[in-house]
Amino acid sequence: MAGQAQAIGIDVGGTKTAALRVNLEGEILAREVLETPADDMDATLATMVEAAKAVLSPEVRAVGIGAAGLVEAGTGRLIFAPNLAWRNVLLADHIWDSVGLPAFADNDNNVAAWGEYRHGAGRGYRHMLFVGVGTGIGGGIIADGKLLRGAHGFAAEIGHFQIDPAGPMCACGERGHWEAMASGNALGRMAREAAVAGDAPSLVAAAGGDIDAIDGHHVSAAAHAGAPDALALVDQYSFNVAIGLVGLANIFDPSLIAISGGLVNDGDIFLDPMRRHFLGHIEGAEYRPTPEIVPAEAGERAGVIGAGLLALDRYPNAGPSA
Repeated sequence: MAGQAQAIGIDVGGTKTAALRVNLEGEILAREVLETPADDMDATLATMVEAAKAVLSPEVRAVGIGAAGLVEAGTGRLIFAPNLAWRNVLLADHIWDSVGLPAFADNDNNVAAWGEYRHGAGRGYRHMLFVGVGTGIGGGIIADGKLLRGAHGFAAEIGHFQIDPAGPMCACGERGHWEAMASGNALGRMAREAAVAGDAPSLVAAAGGDIDAIDGHHVSAAAHAGAPDALALVDQYSFNVAIGLVGLANIFDPSLIAISGGLVNDGDIFLDPMRRHFLGHIEGAEYRPTPEIVPAEAGERAGVIGAGLLALDRYPNAGPSA
């Protein structure tokens, strides 16, 4: 690998900070994972530097960072990070100064979308929608082979468009956002509501009678076992996911929708009804090419790979002596 262009990708999460050294083929050459001291901004910045230096090599030309929050285009300034309680942090500049290499910062879902596009399910596509379904919903949009960032770098906050103004409260403080209706947390809430109404006996049994303990894992397990109440809940939830995908597909016309997160780990039990509802509601389904809806392939590697590759794209001729 000597002489080959490499980069470090850093993923800053609420609990873990991961730094991986990658090459242009998306291969992971070295890895360091440290606990994130999320309540201390200076300590978290120091942790990022420590992780990056642990995987540094002479071939590394740049450092890419993926951070959960609003990252300003061009400057690498982290404007707002809800899980880290950061505000207006010059993230890229700090890493550049501390590591001695050009640094680039972007939203964590943007870099994951780029990693999936370059070395995951999006290979060979020019128009792709990346959707991460977990505690919340995040995503990234690839339009004509380019990452869509918007005027300020804040585009593709796809979990926060409104589906139902009278719907459940989102963590951001607004009602009826897609995230509030179709995230993993939303599935757990729907399951508990069904249990309280007496419509989910299999889930109550799975949780040992403790309705408050019911979450999405109980829904999945009961649905796999064929419980009718769980299957009905899966169908309702899959509709919520699909209706958001329909809106995004009608706007952006992707060739591919790649979905990551725990949802896809359950195989087709969620994906099949989701695809069915999607085809039932997208505009002109019988007359247009409709996007494939597939599981993402790069998994947890997508973010760090994407961050590293975006850094190499931004600074293709950089290096320690640049």
